[in-house]
Order: sequence, then structure tokens, then C-alpha cells
Amino acid sequence: MAGRGSQHDPVLVTGAGGFIGSAVIRALLASGYPVRALLEPGRPVANLDGLDIERHVGDIRDPDVLDEAVDGVDMVFHLAAIYRFWAADPSIFRDVNIGGTLNVLRAAQRAQCRRVIYTSTVATLGVAHDGPASERSLVHFEHLFGHYKQTKYMAEHEVLRSGAAGLPVVLVHPTFPVGEGDTAPTPTGRTILEFLDGRIPGYVDTALNVAHVDDVARGHVLAAERGAPGRSYILGGENMSLQSMLATLADLCHLPAPKLHVTARSVLPFVRGAEWFESRVLRREPTLPSEPVRMATTRMEYDDSRARDELGYTSGPARDALRRAAIWFVENGFVKPARVEKIRLAGGLEPEIDLRDGAAPPAPVDARVRERATEARQ
Repeated sequence: MAGRGSQHDPVLVTGAGGFIGSAVIRALLASGYPVRALLEPGRPVANLDGLDIERHVGDIRDPDVLDEAVDGVDMVFHLAAIYRFWAADPSIFRDVNIGGTLNVLRAAQRAQCRRVIYTSTVATLGVAHDGPASERSLVHFEHLFGHYKQTKYMAEHEVLRSGAAGLPVVLVHPTFPVGEGDTAPTPTGRTILEFLDGRIPGYVDTALNVAHVDDVARGHVLAAERGAPGRSYILGGENMSLQSMLATLADLCHLPAPKLHVTARSVLPFVRGAEWFESRVLRREPTLPSEPVRMATTRMEYDDSRARDELGYTSGPARDALRRAAIWFVENGFVKPARVEKIRLAGGLEPEIDLRDGAAPPAPVDARVRERATEARQ
């Protein structure tokens, strides 16, 4: 077992089966920590296959579950959250993102855990104006679009309040993580998948910060080991415009880049109308929720120099992160077959994967991942 024979005490990871959570577990194991994983009931956990960890299944909305999960652990990495732009019952955002966080904080305080590392989001910080935003940037409430941002902002307030009361908390703010294992896929990964499937005809004038999920995961471990109590750290990578990101993906796949330039404000009324019709009339998740379009009215560029200076945080090139994410989506059946064929014929994503006629098939994929891929394509 990774961590067996090490000097580290066990740590708890909530949201362990998720995209970032599973990456954090791999980073912890690589650093010699024995890991206890708290898994959401019914959630696929293919990302954890082959990892020697202690598994607990339970809902963070249940205080008793947290009391049992933190028993005997040294540190808590709290990543469990509802990260999406729509839900049939919006109350789940408050119940999980705020209520679940309060349960984690209470249980950690009761168990006298040495440290709590809380995974927030750059969405709770201010946005770029005259330069990249940082941990010191003040948020504008009108930019807290949607239930996800609003509940994460309120949950962060509760974490900081617990820190002021004496609980040793450290906050990390991932930017736009991409990479292997995004089985949901998250809204972040869905942007890449939408391009791969040929469903992004144009771009808006916005920007974001791209990092590989493994770099963000290692940043969590560094925050636990070197972060100052009560301190916040942006874990990011490379700032790039949406146009540049899509052009990079196009270059990697040898496919045309979107050329149509539209403004977010011009399309927002149509998106809102379609969102209302799909959610209220058809009773289904909107094809394009209005929240990401509203987010695109701002530039989501960030300065992560605090994490680099204080934690020793590093990140790889955004191009490599995007390449690895695209390869994973292709290899694991998320991309429509017709688009995979286009990439194959164009010679894209080579030599990292071989999609030519007669090439050896990719390694078998867990059936649960296949199911998620089918849902993502629908």
C-alpha cells in the first residue's frame, strides 16, 4: 500500500471519486500518505481502480457519516461539491456545497484534525480588469452567476469563519483544470468535448486559465504541507483566450478552428430562451445553460504567483494539458465516432495515440466510463 511504512498519518479526501478528487488521491499516495476516500453513494469510481486506499461510502449531507469518516485522520481534503451549471432541483447546490461543508468543518473541529484543505474555486474571486486577478481581487457580487458560484462563495465564507475561530484551514482555488479521468464530464471538460464533437461553431471574447489536473492535485498536497493557516492559493496554469484554446485544440486534432466571432451579450437572450424552454417545458437539462455564457462576459485570467512563491507550485504547458485531455476523451469513447474518424484521417493527436487503420485498439475501458461517455454524447 502506498503510504505503508511512511511517517504520514491517514488523511481523508471527500469527493474522492471526482475528477480533481481522484487526482488528489493519486498525488497523496505518491507522496506517501495513507488515504481514506469518502465516496458518494452510487457514483462511478473507475478513477480509483487499482489504488490501495481505504474506502468509505456516505453522503456529506449526513453529519454522522462525517463523524465516522474523520475518526483517526490527521488532515481532511474537502473536495466534494456540486460542480455543474444546472440541476432539476437547485436546492442540491445549497445542501451539498454549503451544508456538506458545514458538516465537514464541524466533524474536523470535533476530531481536532491538524489541518483542513478546502477546495474552493477562482469563481469566488474577482475577475481580471487591468491584469490577471489574484487572491487579493475583490469579487463583484453581480459576477457570482448561478447556484454553483453563489453557494461556493457562501461555503468559503463558512470555511474562513471556522479558520478565524481556530480551525487550521487552508484554501485552494483551482482555475480551469483539464486532463484524464473527467468522467462526468465537468463543465470544464465539456468545453473540450464540445469542440471534439464539432459543436462549437464560434467563440466569444473571453479568456481563461488552463492547468492540468495533476498539477492542481499536487498543489493540494503542497498547500497541506506548506500553506499558511487561513491563506488562499490559486492553483492555475496558463492564461489564454478562448479563441487561442480552441485554435490549440484544432491544431492538435488537425481540424479547422472556429472562425465565427460573436459577443456573449448578443447571444445571451437566445440562450436564456432556449434554457427556459428545455428546462421548464421539456423538463431536461439545457443543451447550453446561460451561466457559462454569462461567465464569458468576463475575462477569467489569474495570477498564481502566490502558490508558486510560497508553496513551490509548478504547472506544465496548457497545450500539453489540452492534448492529454483530448486523447483521453477520444480513447474512452466520449467523442462521436464520425469525429474520431475525422481526427484519424487528418492524422491528429499523433503520435501520442495511434488511430490509423490496423493500429492496436486502446486499452479496455471500465464499463461505467463507457456509460458516462454515452450519456455525454446524448
